[in-house]
Amino acid sequence: MPAPSPNPGIEPLGCRPGCAACCIEPSISSPMPGLPNGKPAGVPCPHLDAALRCLLFGQAERPAVCSGLQPSFEMCGTTREHAMLFLRRLELETSPGDYSRA
Repeated sequence: MPAPSPNPGIEPLGCRPGCAACCIEPSISSPMPGLPNGKPAGVPCPHLDAALRCLLFGQAERPAVCSGLQPSFEMCGTTREHAMLFLRRLELETSPGDYSRA
């Protein structure tokens, strides 16, 4: 069962198998093993396994931004494509840098 949502009115979801949109589309500014400067937007995290699961899940090295992410229907929708597009747009709207892969 997912943890209660920290945002009232937004129901949390569990991860969709084979999705990993949240491990691909957003930039991550926190350092992690192999990425001392974080992960750029639109690049798959190198800590994904072949089934697109996080190899750092449950480990201290996993960035807090990853651990704290609460999947929601608004973000994930009903398809991986919805989640990828939602997160890409969010990255574009919040990025101070040039993210031209739109």
